Amino acid sequence: MPQIKVKALEGKLSGAGKRFAIVVARFNSFITERLFQSAFDGLARCGTKRKDIDLVRVPGSFEIPSAARALAETKKYDAIICLGCLLRGDTAHYDVIVNEVTRGIGQSAQETGVPHAFGVLTCDTLEQAIDRAGLKMGNKGFEAALAAVEMANLKKAVSRQAPSKKTLMSRPSGLSQSRRRKKR
Repeated sequence: MPQIKVKALEGKLSGAGKRFAIVVARFNSFITERLFQSAFDGLARCGTKRKDIDLVRVPGSFEIPSAARALAETKKYDAIICLGCLLRGDTAHYDVIVNEVTRGIGQSAQETGVPHAFGVLTCDTLEQAIDRAGLKMGNKGFEAALAAVEMANLKKAVSRQAPSKKTLMSRPSGLSQSRRRKKR
């Protein structure tokens, strides 16, 4: 099989010179605090300085998208890390909150252009949450931090590859402006 060669863009895992905000829900803090500590560690291991990391605490996971959006709109951050823990209960409340938090974080990232890393645990049981906050399944806070660093660098790499405004706005060769108007 012939080898296909294409130009690939990937984000590096270097947080040096980047600014990050970490939004952490206080609800289920025995889980979210572990997520935060691990996310902070992940950023530090990627070379992010402590002064370049801001922590924002919100009451619960439902408030994460609003805070993330407000932070992203400041344009001070290269990425936002969203951390929370939702546990399924006996009512439909869990499904409503999970859907809104997921939608809100995604919408904020798309509309602001600032990468948002999703580190909100959505678990059926407390045991699953504990496993994902550092016991058996690694730590999703750490993984979210690495994703944020990678996406911040990928965004920068993509913006360097984008055509310039001059290229995008240039006239088609061989057609004068008056001739283009006549063809319409």
